[in-house]
Amino acid sequence: MLRGPWCQLWLFLLLLLPGAPEPPGASRPWEGTDQPGSAWAWPGFQRLQEQLRAAGALSKRYWTLFSCQVWPDDCDEDEEAATGPLGLEWDLNVRLHGQHLVQQLVLRTVRGYLETPQPEKALALSFHGWSGTGKNFVARMLVENLYRDGLMSDCVRMFIATFHFPHPKYVDLYKEQLMSQIRETQQLCHQTLFIFDEAEKLHPGLLEVLGPHLERRAPEGHRAESPWTIFLFLSNLRGDIINEVVLKLIKAGWSREEITMEHLEPHLQAEIVETIDNGFGHSRLVKENLIDYFIPFLPLEYRHVRLCARDAFLSQELLYKEETLDEIAQMMVYVPKEEQLFSSQGCKSISQRINYFLS
Repeated sequence: MLRGPWCQLWLFLLLLLPGAPEPPGASRPWEGTDQPGSAWAWPGFQRLQEQLRAAGALSKRYWTLFSCQVWPDDCDEDEEAATGPLGLEWDLNVRLHGQHLVQQLVLRTVRGYLETPQPEKALALSFHGWSGTGKNFVARMLVENLYRDGLMSDCVRMFIATFHFPHPKYVDLYKEQLMSQIRETQQLCHQTLFIFDEAEKLHPGLLEVLGPHLERRAPEGHRAESPWTIFLFLSNLRGDIINEVVLKLIKAGWSREEITMEHLEPHLQAEIVETIDNGFGHSRLVKENLIDYFIPFLPLEYRHVRLCARDAFLSQELLYKEETLDEIAQMMVYVPKEEQLFSSQGCKSISQRINYFLS
């Protein structure tokens, strides 16, 4: 533990960070001054304001981690276990590219759910989109910000349909194992997270097992033991419909950032229900509206692939040139054939492509 002048120095430096605690009544000059005509409403300043918010969220994230290490006796269970919505907000705004709907909806729903004292049901989110658009990436952000040990936490369970439940003939055994793991995890932790990747490949019997855990008023024998439970379903199912709607809107003159959930969710949900070659769309989770939100991940464009390449270099602490980012982005295949607007692989394989330039 830091003592004496070193402790005072650390405190002084940390208080200078945007995320450090502020004196009571402290105010910022731009708060409440974003009305039209205000100098603070200038677009350049608004972008700076967004960056400051992101920096503030990041500094609060590390302030929490630092304070729990230095003063463990003053750190409550929640602070020690997670950086929470503050860290999630920073990750979504800074590390995720081209997904404004995901940024808005995931943060708002997760924050609102976790701030509900006694939620009536588990939160169920279904992520849909092409491969490489960020579904697993966002799921990992949630895990890393809600649990100090990330995927190693005893409160997190991740299931991959083709890996954990590969053989239909053993579905009864899988059902028992799944029910047991959910029950044990909920008894152990006050906040749990269950992730189902390749959700469209889950056997209908397994989906039925999950139904009681997602009902608003679950039967007595299935009532969740933990106050907060989040279920994430990740799927490529009907990603093509998302792409078609986005392409149609862009060709009609809409900017990508003007696309709203109202444009996409009705089409997405209807197509999922009408899909006949998988059990997910015909499960009670979908038919009885037990999924809270179907969240569309938009197809990524050239500029987003460049940002992914930049982030990959930075994550490895490597220098890069703008020309190199262009070369990597140009290596991807873009569709449709005429417009060549969307990366067919999203940002998948970017890290591997960087190795080509390092060899």
